[in-house]
Amino acid sequence: MSLFARIREDINSVLERDPAARSRLEVLLCYPGLWAVWIHRISHVLWRAKLRLPARLLSQVARFFTCVDIHPGALLGRRLFIDHAMGVVIGETAIVGSDVTLYQGVTLGGTGKGHGKRHPTVCDGVFIGNNANVLGNITVGENSRVGAGSVVLSDVPPNSTVVGVPAHIIYRNGQRVLITDPHDVKDPLSDALIALSGRVEELEGRLGGEPQAAEPFAAEEAEREAYRQELEYLRQYVSMGEGI
Repeated sequence: MSLFARIREDINSVLERDPAARSRLEVLLCYPGLWAVWIHRISHVLWRAKLRLPARLLSQVARFFTCVDIHPGALLGRRLFIDHAMGVVIGETAIVGSDVTLYQGVTLGGTGKGHGKRHPTVCDGVFIGNNANVLGNITVGENSRVGAGSVVLSDVPPNSTVVGVPAHIIYRNGQRVLITDPHDVKDPLSDALIALSGRVEELEGRLGGEPQAAEPFAAEEAEREAYRQELEYLRQYVSMGEGI
């Protein structure tokens, strides 16, 4: 595919995915996320040609003008759309498939100082919401969605939706995923909740049988009723100014 055909394809993909885009000229002039992808393609060629310093310098120029930090070593697929652009970071060994959408503040980063593949692989058709962090050598499967503000630390199956810190699956293949085991949430408080639940069950066992469910707000209702009776009693002996 020629350079101009690739540019035309990128612009058309923005028009298809962003309802705010009104014309090709507007996309060309007002979408820094698109500029960042185009500049990265040049810096990536330099990187593969072992011209590492010029590649890094060009990526820093792109970062200055677009607020998108894409390492020249990252592999980006076709029709990548970085909407709003601000604060997006894509690490050196990250792999991004085709038709992927990233919103502002997304980080495709690592979890340590190790060498080798240390950044995520994002497959085709993935949507990643704003300020989400996808960290480590993990894979986000095809057509999956990552909720805004999520922190993804493990693989995401295809056709799934994940949310939370750390992220857990809530939809898969269009079906709601119900969590019955707190360990599935992978939250640091899961162990504490499990221990508390076990303690409650133990105490209920000592008391014998199922506890009687108390009427909700029973104490508050009793206080209100007592207050009404007191007002009724006072009304019989206190003049409220009638006839003045």
